[in-house]
Amino acid sequence: MTEATTRLERFALRSCAWSERWIPDAYVFAALAVAIVAVAALLLGASPRATAAAFGDGFWSLIPFTMQMSFIIIGGYVVASSPPIQRLIDRLASLPTTGRGAVCWVALVSMLLSLIHWGLSSIVGSLLVRALGRRKGLQMDYRAAGAAAYLGMGSVWAMGLSSSAAQLQANPASMPPSLLAITGVIPFTETIFLWQSIALTAVLIVITLWIAWLTAPRAANVRTADDLGFTTEAVRHDTRPPTRPGEWLEYSPFLNIVVAGLGAVWLVNEFASKGAAVAISSLNTYNFLFLMLGLLLCWRPRTFLDTVNRGVPSVSGVLIQFPLYGGIAAIITGAAGSDGASIAHHLATFFTEAASRETFPVLMGIYSAVLGFFIPSGGGKWIIEAPYVMQAAIDLKVNLGWTVQVYNAAEALPNLINPFWMLPLLGILGLRARDVVGFTVVQFIVHVPVVLFLLWAFGLTLGYAPPVWP
Repeated sequence: MTEATTRLERFALRSCAWSERWIPDAYVFAALAVAIVAVAALLLGASPRATAAAFGDGFWSLIPFTMQMSFIIIGGYVVASSPPIQRLIDRLASLPTTGRGAVCWVALVSMLLSLIHWGLSSIVGSLLVRALGRRKGLQMDYRAAGAAAYLGMGSVWAMGLSSSAAQLQANPASMPPSLLAITGVIPFTETIFLWQSIALTAVLIVITLWIAWLTAPRAANVRTADDLGFTTEAVRHDTRPPTRPGEWLEYSPFLNIVVAGLGAVWLVNEFASKGAAVAISSLNTYNFLFLMLGLLLCWRPRTFLDTVNRGVPSVSGVLIQFPLYGGIAAIITGAAGSDGASIAHHLATFFTEAASRETFPVLMGIYSAVLGFFIPSGGGKWIIEAPYVMQAAIDLKVNLGWTVQVYNAAEALPNLINPFWMLPLLGILGLRARDVVGFTVVQFIVHVPVVLFLLWAFGLTLGYAPPVWP
């Protein structure tokens, strides 16, 4: 083991210890953001009554989007935990031959899946780590593998199909009217399907794998699942035969087949009539697809319901925090100060005056990454941030689709050091945040300058087009 590797591992362990000691629950950050925004509105001259009214009016404004985000998590969990996918995961776990190779394999699977479904990425990644942990003789560091399973969420998820910001901008029915009036509708062809976005994603995947390889412990520094005392048994599904007549339909695939069949006909019509790019950009269609797939993969209603029950606790953070984000967004856009201007107006003015068309992506990227540490929610934070950053982009004549992608690339960065979205993965693996953050913080340090440079460079290649309203 080289001295450089030893120093790197020591740095990772110190980072884990600091995170465990100082980072509170993500809800604390959301509640703190409410307090900060309310105080800012009052300092700008808004009355306490107007500030409270804006908060209350906006509190339930994100209910449709909250449910859509919740179903992304549940749908991903159901598909990933179904018996056929578990068998596939076991086959994937048989491929790596070294511990370091296993860590990089987990990272690659996690990142590629995150481009399709961020909820599926974390769940499949964590189940893959458990399957690898069951392999005898494979000297894989369980902590580094757990961190690798999270790298989809920490690097490229927001550049893919389940990007909350891109999905929201493509779905006018899910957008707050105040945001729709500013940005109009921005389809996937102008966000995640831009060649600049695809190229940026490819670069990030290569760099992330390289760092995962370099930071994976070897030899005496390896801590396997057995060393840490963690169980890695596979999830067991109830396969017993029904014991009473009332259970017959619960264990028969008949109802699942009927429901999934109806859903398949609707999906075929939806994709045929609207085209794949437009159809998949609808959050409702996207979630419907994964739920129908989950029904078929689970096969029996009993298996499907048991899997849903295990996945539901993973959405608790979304359910309790998104209403706060709706209230924050309403205060920012609706609580006018003594000069009649809202916080959003002042922030848009700041961005317009502080940045140029060329520097706007870098300035916005830094701001979005910092804010993301306090509000670890791609969709909830976009609701808060979009009104003023998109107005600034319009004022500076910055490409609106690329502005969404600037947000997406920068928004993923704080996920590497904030444990909020790690919670479902940590629960499956039995790890603590401190066990994995030491590895992800190294990714964060390398990613920040790379992402900001690429956002600036690719932004120079895109022109401006005005908003398009439905």
